[in-house]
Amino acid sequence: MAVYLLGIDIGTSSCKVALFEPDGTVAATGGSEYPVAYPHRGWAEQDPRDWWEGACRAIREMTEENSIDPAQIAGIGVDGQSWSAIALDAAGEVLCPTPIWTDTRSREICRKAAERPGMDKIFSMCGNPVQPGYTWPKILWYREERPEVFAKTEKILQSNSYIVYRMTGEMTQDLSQGYGLACFDMRRGCWDGDMCRELGIPRKMLPEIVPCHQIVGKLTREAAEQTGLREGIPVAAGGLDAACGTLGAGVVAAGQTQEQGGQAGGMSICIDEYAADPRLILGFHAVPGRWLLQGGTTGGGGALKWLRETMCPELSFEEMSALAGQVPAGSGGVTFLPYMAGERSPIWNPKACGVFFGLNFGVSRGQMIRACMEGVAYALRHNLETAEAAGARAKTLRAMGGSANSAVWTQIKADVTGCGIEVPGSDTATTLGAAMLAGVGTGVWPDFEKAVAQTVRVKKTYAPDVSAKEVYDRGYETYRQLYEHLEDLMNG
Repeated sequence: MAVYLLGIDIGTSSCKVALFEPDGTVAATGGSEYPVAYPHRGWAEQDPRDWWEGACRAIREMTEENSIDPAQIAGIGVDGQSWSAIALDAAGEVLCPTPIWTDTRSREICRKAAERPGMDKIFSMCGNPVQPGYTWPKILWYREERPEVFAKTEKILQSNSYIVYRMTGEMTQDLSQGYGLACFDMRRGCWDGDMCRELGIPRKMLPEIVPCHQIVGKLTREAAEQTGLREGIPVAAGGLDAACGTLGAGVVAAGQTQEQGGQAGGMSICIDEYAADPRLILGFHAVPGRWLLQGGTTGGGGALKWLRETMCPELSFEEMSALAGQVPAGSGGVTFLPYMAGERSPIWNPKACGVFFGLNFGVSRGQMIRACMEGVAYALRHNLETAEAAGARAKTLRAMGGSANSAVWTQIKADVTGCGIEVPGSDTATTLGAAMLAGVGTGVWPDFEKAVAQTVRVKKTYAPDVSAKEVYDRGYETYRQLYEHLEDLMNG
């Protein structure tokens, strides 16, 4: 009888699910979309119950369409988007929609916190700056703006831990998602009670922290009925989508780097010693004893998705990529700032906005598509250069996410950054990483190194084209100068 591991990815726009054999072979995949609400400027929120319904729908359809016997599933791992603040009451019911990672409603709370004397110890504690996207200012926003929610809140969960809760009845906090809370000790991997009190976050609201691969419970009868799976399947705590994607791309050793090509963009450099930089993001890897020094941008594949939906609705992503491939490097002088929901690292400006520069009547759609791709690549380069200045240099990148399917876009990233790029199973790297957590937790693999060795295989490689370097160096300089000159207007 075959043995499968189920990986569930709670993304921003959809839930993806995949079944893997122990050698990494993809046995089946599925997915289900759900909405994001933008009720006010700077707000972005989702109903966690939509995530659960999407996951149930995707799992049922995948198993039924592929005639999968649920008895063959040995374990379940769940990854999810970062910086949720899911407020649950004592009965485990969701009290309100959760602000997601692009939500900036808590800007004023962050401004006040940053101005308080001694608040520089937030960075020394958690290794991350004061920013509205993180989980902890969202909790304080509940306290100030939704006191009825705050008063009823029993626990605050993350996206993956909410799905794990719906599956097992257990409320947990995995290690890799701790970085969104300023009361998380990034060196020791635990909550700091003194910082909880100083911030005004009740310690009881925060679940106990567990390793990402720890089996925290088994699928309940109710969850089995809703998903179509069998009762009793072991479920791992799960982790951050970027951490699981990094794992699924085969990045487990210090110095290896993942390039993110999903809805968001960025990179994750694996390090084995604590190294924080206020311009970047630091979190624990899903692999024990490792951290990830990350650069996270709002404009990744989502920027191209926006361009398609608004200007090229009749084109597929493959057709858009083909059009971009017909345009020379530099997009004929068109430059794009991909700050479509503010921007995260390294500029950390929630008011930053997207810009097309260099338009004229002769500009084609192909130029705009390529400029969009190049702008995302420039954002990646900006983060890589910032990480190098902090002492973490990336040489070869492991690409993951949907954009890694575009040879044109991946080559652009190699040319812009000057880094070689390797592409493993790009569409399934994140779900594979989630499945690996369940596999190591249940003993299918003895450790993560063995899991990676058996499952991850590089399918394509891209070397930088040195002939494009001069063009992209000029384009990158324009990209940097555009923001510097427009920053005051964006903040006005």
